[in-house]
Amino acid sequence: MIRWLYTAILYLVFPLVLLRLLWRSIKAPAYRKRWSERLGRFDPPAGWGGLWIHAVSVGEVQAVLPLIRRLLEDQPTLPITVTTTTPTGSARVTEQLGDQVFHVYFPYDLPLALTGFLRRVRPRVLLMVETEIWPNLLYQCRRHGVFTLLANARLSAKSAQRYARLGSFTRETFSRIDRIAAQDDADAQRFRDLGVPHERVTVTGSIKFDMRIPASLEEQVEVLRREWGGRPVWVAGSTHEGEDELILFAHHKIIERVPDALLILVPRHPERFERVAGLCKRERFDVARRSEQGGYDAETQVYLGDTMGELPILLGSSDVAFIGGSLVKTGGHNMLEASAQGVAVCFGPHVFNFAAISQLLMAEGAAVQVAGEVELAELVLSWFDDASKRAEVGENGRRVVMKNRGALERLLELIPLR
Repeated sequence: MIRWLYTAILYLVFPLVLLRLLWRSIKAPAYRKRWSERLGRFDPPAGWGGLWIHAVSVGEVQAVLPLIRRLLEDQPTLPITVTTTTPTGSARVTEQLGDQVFHVYFPYDLPLALTGFLRRVRPRVLLMVETEIWPNLLYQCRRHGVFTLLANARLSAKSAQRYARLGSFTRETFSRIDRIAAQDDADAQRFRDLGVPHERVTVTGSIKFDMRIPASLEEQVEVLRREWGGRPVWVAGSTHEGEDELILFAHHKIIERVPDALLILVPRHPERFERVAGLCKRERFDVARRSEQGGYDAETQVYLGDTMGELPILLGSSDVAFIGGSLVKTGGHNMLEASAQGVAVCFGPHVFNFAAISQLLMAEGAAVQVAGEVELAELVLSWFDDASKRAEVGENGRRVVMKNRGALERLLELIPLR
């Protein structure tokens, strides 16, 4: 009954959902395209009966890429469909996997959209990455005989409390998930408390530890390092609205004491590139843009990473990495892309999306948490002054990543495809 009410409300507000897409398309025109896919209407793939993987955006796509590549190697005839919600996630799938997988946008959680999608793709298994829990999706998958697996699953204490307020609706929804591969024991227990049978929850760890640094990336990093010419470099990656001002404040403090310091600033969303470039100029920084090759010189104070898919390269080319989304209440982003390359990592107080990983890194001396922009500036300056300490933090991070690999193998064992 409650699911019917939920569905009725979704249909009532659906015009507002479309208006939101139009609004977002003002800054990101890609949101104006391919609406039919979100309604479950598209030309079906050549193969059916395979695996459907849903990864919301760039971060989730990046996390699941090693799994997809492993499956393509082990089972080359397996049809794989990958859905995303955002255009940036879509672009990442296309860039990294091309026509090796079938890709469309994720359907809205409406019965008509979902049944249209399922009839076209006819998957045997749905693998959802991290926190994608949709009541109608799970109901329709159960109805169509699709096995559902929530991979790399995480659930913060705050999110668990919100779900718990919905009582029987939450328990009914969560009980339809066939298998959960949780990142850690705390996440696993929260899922069990919300109605998932104990035997369906397995702790596999985070597949984000299973990343590999390809030789081509290392070569690109070395090219950039030579371009910096020995300057002290720090990167602020995946920054959000309201955070760039704080980062630039910190950089002002840094260049007062280290005039040749370079900040690589990488906004999370491409629709903000122009705005952040304007902000840097208003703050009277000498700015070069990654998209404008050849703009960088010895006078550049801020290097704007305004291209897609190059954050790992920019992280690796720096001496210090600040992970964005953490000075504002976004919840932080993946720290391991920097740690895997031996870069000293820091982040702000808001890392609830990566609570277990951030705590592990700090416990192992592989990262430092700062309270705000003033403390951030002081930490970066201290690491610029002490190369051995900076290297120690970076190497600790590399060791933590190496030690915690293996979640990918454990996850593969849970996917019922063989």
